[in-house]
Amino acid sequence: MFKKLKKTMLIAEACENHFGKLSNAKKMIREAKKSGADYVKFQHHIPEEEMLKKVPKSKNFNISLYNFLKKNSLKIYDHEILKNYCKVIGIKYLCTPFCLKAAHELNEIGVDMFKIGSGEFTDLPFINGVLKLKKPVIFSTGMTTPKEMIKIYKFIKSRNRSEFAFLNCTSEYPPRYEDLNLNYIKKMISNFKGTVIGHSDHTNDIYSSLAAVTLGAKIVEKHVNLDNLNYGPDRHVSISFKKFKEMANAIRIIEKSLGSNKKIYNNEIQIVKWARRSIVSIKNINKGEKLTEKNIFSKRPSLGIPSYEYFKILGKKAKKSIKENTLIKKIDIN
Repeated sequence: MFKKLKKTMLIAEACENHFGKLSNAKKMIREAKKSGADYVKFQHHIPEEEMLKKVPKSKNFNISLYNFLKKNSLKIYDHEILKNYCKVIGIKYLCTPFCLKAAHELNEIGVDMFKIGSGEFTDLPFINGVLKLKKPVIFSTGMTTPKEMIKIYKFIKSRNRSEFAFLNCTSEYPPRYEDLNLNYIKKMISNFKGTVIGHSDHTNDIYSSLAAVTLGAKIVEKHVNLDNLNYGPDRHVSISFKKFKEMANAIRIIEKSLGSNKKIYNNEIQIVKWARRSIVSIKNINKGEKLTEKNIFSKRPSLGIPSYEYFKILGKKAKKSIKENTLIKKIDIN
């Protein structure tokens, strides 16, 4: 699945920016489709299964995570409705389970693959349970050391899972630019040969996502929100669908620009004729006179002897008289 990607997979991450309302979630699906996303991703939380009621609170939450999720999370029947709605709209549905029960519920409604968040990336019993469902998996790798990443990679490979991808990620909301370390994408490509590498972006702009594609990212995940719902814990890491569309368009242009071939292209040939230079007489040259740095140099256009042959013809003699500012031709010298 991932290895056959012909273009960057673009994921619009809805998070809980729908605030538990199907109408908001459906609107996000429609907007994701219009913005050029390949997938729209939701989250399936069952708070009592995935956490204790008392969990440390980060600065992007003004109430406890448990209470926020109890209030704003979608139920599995909501996800089934949204999955079917995605099919009608013409965009692919993706979801992150945050506990094994959630993963099994998603599996029962027929999801094509799973996305696993950074918080669960080092949770081996959870990962093991998800892998048993035999679906492709995308893993975010935030809050992870290189050694931990290698350990998880080996664990996944030992379970005979070949259909998985890793996303470079910094789990700050939003992250400092100096903490992004985008060049690590190239290390991931080298360290995990044969594994598709992408980027999960928590900045509130599109620049690092564009840079990630130039560094080899084949998947880009970006948080989105509706203009009229720009509040909640993910507001500082989400962009508008208008901005997502700008990013998608830019990535599609970048993809066309990432070739590694070098030649003179057909559209360059007409430019070559006037832009490159030929060897020209810079003063009158008499028949039999030697060509020297004092009587020839390079000028446009490139309709005569190419200027890169300048040093080869120094010292040759003119077969005939040549007027100043005349293209030197090979038949004119010996």
